[in-house]
Amino acid sequence: MNSQTVQASIESTFREQVQKDKRIRNAYLLVSSEKHQIHLNIAAGSTGKIPASPLQCHHLASVGKLFTATLIGILYEQGKLDFNDPIARYLDPELMNKLHVYKGQDYSSEITIRQLLMQTSGLNDVFYHLWKKLLREPGFQINTAEAVIWGKTHLKPVAKPGRRHFYTDTNYYLLGMIIESICGQPFYEIMHANIFEPLNMDHAYMHGYTKPKLETGLPDSGIFARGRDFRSIPGIHHIDHAGGSVIAPLAEYLIFMKALNEGQIVRKETLNRMIEDHISMGFPTLGFNYGYSIWQIKQIPLLAPEAYFSWGCVGVTGAFMFHHPRTESYIIGTFNDYAYRSKALEFMPRKVIRKLLTLE
Repeated sequence: MNSQTVQASIESTFREQVQKDKRIRNAYLLVSSEKHQIHLNIAAGSTGKIPASPLQCHHLASVGKLFTATLIGILYEQGKLDFNDPIARYLDPELMNKLHVYKGQDYSSEITIRQLLMQTSGLNDVFYHLWKKLLREPGFQINTAEAVIWGKTHLKPVAKPGRRHFYTDTNYYLLGMIIESICGQPFYEIMHANIFEPLNMDHAYMHGYTKPKLETGLPDSGIFARGRDFRSIPGIHHIDHAGGSVIAPLAEYLIFMKALNEGQIVRKETLNRMIEDHISMGFPTLGFNYGYSIWQIKQIPLLAPEAYFSWGCVGVTGAFMFHHPRTESYIIGTFNDYAYRSKALEFMPRKVIRKLLTLE
């Protein structure tokens, strides 16, 4: 196969996937490889009555966590924190008080920044509980710090710090608050000043907090869970915060990923640590390791050989943002629906990476 044939095949497979599933309102895919001269940026479906466009902005759910982890990497390189620092050094004592009490023992002072990044703090996840509460009780309001306090009051930790991987937005709320504590600014301002503005991500913004420097003139694509646009829930941005929140066109997510991979945001050695200091995620994501917000496809003989290795980040609404080193490709996209939280992880390696590898 040549590059044009592979690009056409990837596009055809993507469009077929969207057309055969009525749950998908709109979907978007960007595949970029300078090495193989592939430049694909496509959209399918519609936003209301408006045809889907590659120029639209997207909320890629937890893909935003990689932006948060990158801000922590910047502060690490500036000497303002260490990955192994206890989080109590940076957070309000009231927030830290009995934050992690597991089987009668208080482990709050033992939690480190590294454990938050790797999702090994042992803290429970408040997001889905509070999401349901916001849906049931339209007048209910809660900010990010209150969400953490709600969690320590209503939910039990799942393990001692450092003992197991347990994916939770709570860890990333705390990272956001650490960033705010060090910088003395709101999290969203820090994101704009340190990532969006230096990289000229002019259409990027933080959901519920900021506006883009330049408007696209198109509606954002939406982000759907059980038939409802996640962003339409009043106050939802407070429990999105540093666990997500980034909204941008796929072309600007590509700008971020290329800059991160090429050492323009943090040094290569810092990025390598973010990737290589990892833990197996376990069920239901058995095929992945998790670093500092970075997912990596594990090598599994026959199922996922070494050539499939790639790293990036995943969103629960069928969103993904990955770099595939073997083909020097970036693969970014979203099916924009909670129903695709697992299917997207199958689509990317089987329908995209497998075809890219035919060019090697």
